[in-house]
Amino acid sequence: MSQRKFLATVRRRKKGEDRSKSKEGLIVVERRRHPRIIVELPMDYSLVDHKDSHGGVVANISEGGLLVYLPEALQIGTLLKIEILFVKGMELNAIKGIAKIAWSDLAMKTISNENRYGLEFESFIEGDLDKLKKLLKEVGETHSP
Repeated sequence: MSQRKFLATVRRRKKGEDRSKSKEGLIVVERRRHPRIIVELPMDYSLVDHKDSHGGVVANISEGGLLVYLPEALQIGTLLKIEILFVKGMELNAIKGIAKIAWSDLAMKTISNENRYGLEFESFIEGDLDKLKKLLKEVGETHSP
C-alpha cells in the first residue's frame, strides 16, 4: 500500500487585506491499515523449508508487515521464518514468525549492495504478536513529537 497525495489550496487573509491569497500545499494521507514505525533492528531469517539462517535489517515495522534489507535476492511470494531482535531493559528479546515477501526493489542492490523487500506477516509464535504490539506502542511513544 502506498501514500496518496492530494493538492490542497490554502487561503490566508492578512490583517487589513480584503483579498485572499491562495497558496498550494501538499497533503500526504497514509493508506496503510497499520502505519509503519521507523526502526533499525537486526533480524535473522531463513526460508521456511531450510535451516540456513541469514542476517538482515528491519527499517520499518507495523502490525501488518515490515520493510527489510537482506543480502540475497529472493522471489515475491517466498515464505520466510523471521526473528526480529530487540532490547527491552537489560534483556534481549525476539519476535518470531512467518512472513511472505509482498514486494521487492532489487534495483537497490546496485546502490547499497542490499536487497529491499516488503514483508507481510503471515503468523507469529504464540505471544509474539502481543510483543510486537507492545514494542510498536513503546517506540511510537518515544518518537512522538
